[in-house]
Amino acid sequence: MRRTRNAKIIATLGPASTEPHAIESLFMAGADVFRLNFSHGTHTDHRRRIEIIRDLERHARRPIGVLADLQGPKLRVGLFHGGKATLGSGDVFRLDLDQAAGDRTRAALPHPEVFAALTVGTELLLDDGRIRLRVEHHGADFAETRVLVGGELSNHKGLNVPNVVLPLSAMTPKDRSDLAAALDMGADWIALSFVQRPEDVAEARAMVRGRAWILSKLEKPSAIVRLDEIIELSDAVMVARGDLGVEVPPETVPILQKRIIAAGREAGKPVVVATQMLDSMVHSPTPTRAEASDVATAIYDGADAVMLSAETATGEYPMDAVTMMDRIIQTVEGDTHYTMMRDAARPAPDPTVRDAISAAARQVAHTLQVAAVVTYTSSGSTTLRAARERPEVPIIGLTSDIRVARRLALVWGTHSAITKEVHSFSEMVAKALKNARDEGFAKPGDQIVITAGVPFGTAGTTNILRVAKLEGS
Repeated sequence: MRRTRNAKIIATLGPASTEPHAIESLFMAGADVFRLNFSHGTHTDHRRRIEIIRDLERHARRPIGVLADLQGPKLRVGLFHGGKATLGSGDVFRLDLDQAAGDRTRAALPHPEVFAALTVGTELLLDDGRIRLRVEHHGADFAETRVLVGGELSNHKGLNVPNVVLPLSAMTPKDRSDLAAALDMGADWIALSFVQRPEDVAEARAMVRGRAWILSKLEKPSAIVRLDEIIELSDAVMVARGDLGVEVPPETVPILQKRIIAAGREAGKPVVVATQMLDSMVHSPTPTRAEASDVATAIYDGADAVMLSAETATGEYPMDAVTMMDRIIQTVEGDTHYTMMRDAARPAPDPTVRDAISAAARQVAHTLQVAAVVTYTSSGSTTLRAARERPEVPIIGLTSDIRVARRLALVWGTHSAITKEVHSFSEMVAKALKNARDEGFAKPGDQIVITAGVPFGTAGTTNILRVAKLEGS
């Protein structure tokens, strides 16, 4: 089974998409990777969903990626008398560690690490930015603030502290438990929330120990300041526009999206664009024209994947949302303007053998009008570098490691496939030709480009390019 588009679709599973028939319907409609949101549900729920995905994978004979999304630290105020209070603009409002119920003058904030990082003039955002405070006086256990933008504040609403690096790990005790469970279940990708600095990614990588690839969610301004370092330590990144859009002015989010995609493309790391892409389809069978344009923009920008959240997890039309996203992607990728933008944004190859081979493979594929580029990979690196080149033809990522094949399901233009280990050059060519034919990419008389590394099975050694022709009739 093959897709006829390059950008991938991530679909979040939830109450609306938890049964086998629902998950299969999402896959058939176009989902390439399934996201499990560990902010909700139990480990038992997530394990059952992964078992369903693996059964579907065997039936469809196509590797399917599983993304375990960790919750990360959540900063929230405490309780209020009567469940809520109204803050007036210009009022003084105190945040402190006192767990007593709050009112219009104060509220509990059980996070001493926040107070430790504050300075006079720091702005605090409450309830997704609807309420804005400015710190005027603070100590180790309190902050006196002035209300800049007031409104109604209710129990346990979230707090954001933009432009401040908080002394918090991206991994809470809950996240550590969830991570261990996700790895035990066989998750292919770990999405790391609340990334503020490269050290957060390094900490998670030490825990994962190569058992999955790490996707860093970029939702804090401090992460953008050190974007290149975070991308270098990550296997992929996500433009998490929900939280990012709270902490930076909304008009800058599109600019940051383009910047992050360009940086990921330069590094050869996949970039996912997420949050409210087809949000109206939670309750409507069709999206707004603005939402369709939003998805299209992400594809024009060069995103490897786009993600559906509530649309497939709790929405009323989960399969329609995936189908619509699939249609938008295919339409954009068929546009000549998209082709021009894709080629214009192609980064120069690094001065390495693997990049020289990958760039040559793309050029040979164009010159000879071959049917596909076939990559042999043990770690995934050969396929990732081929995808960085954005060839005009599909990439078949052949690997003997099912874990690598599932991870590559997220990568632009890549059709993952499992093959037995090869021990000779002639065997490699024969397997590449057979797979290209069996998967419907090539027919007799067609040529393919093959890239691999010798010795076989050695990660990061892309050093061979071969053109082969499919014989027969």
